[in-house]
Amino acid sequence: MNILIFGPNGSGKGTQGSLLKKKFNLAHIESGAIFRDHIKNGTELGKKAKEYIDKGELVPDEITIPMVLETLKEKGKDGWLLDGFPRNITQAKKLWEALQEAGMNLDYVVEIKLDREIAKNRIMGRRLCENDPNHPNNIYIDAIKPNGDKCRVCGGALKTRSDDQDEAAINKRHDIYYDTETGTLAAAYFFKDLAAQGKTKYVEVDGSRDIETIKQELLSKIEG
Repeated sequence: MNILIFGPNGSGKGTQGSLLKKKFNLAHIESGAIFRDHIKNGTELGKKAKEYIDKGELVPDEITIPMVLETLKEKGKDGWLLDGFPRNITQAKKLWEALQEAGMNLDYVVEIKLDREIAKNRIMGRRLCENDPNHPNNIYIDAIKPNGDKCRVCGGALKTRSDDQDEAAINKRHDIYYDTETGTLAAAYFFKDLAAQGKTKYVEVDGSRDIETIKQELLSKIEG
């Protein structure tokens, strides 16, 4: 099974992606890791990508798409979950063409829907436990609201990540994601149109609810 997942920062996309990975034994392929692996391993594509990265420039799609495809083939032989790519409508079209040429199925496209303001609050409300950063604490989510300034799980001291409090940076990332003309949501809707033509399946879930509820809805809509 091959799955593409969309969701804004703050939607719980990473959490749900990990749950899907475990449930269906998929290779969880994250876009940033693709670049790191190719550069670390010194592949031809990695060398080309590094030239652009070292100059502070965006890596062109002509390099990125083959890199993504190669990683899907190598690591996702038994199924994959692609997270963080495509980020715009152009990349979505090129990825679909590349998958078709390679004879690779795209079984499901998942969109975790979340209001932009809620997504921003979730990011800014995250608190990290000094004992275990995986202990869930968020001042804006009732189910995991900390006990004052203490971790709700173990009572450890809490702190914030500096990038979680950078509202300008959050808005910039969300500007790209919520753009329905050329941005990431435009990419998602491209696949939604393909689903309407019977070429893939498009699953939408409400990301404002708790993790377990979202998980159960996703699993009920995705056939193993």
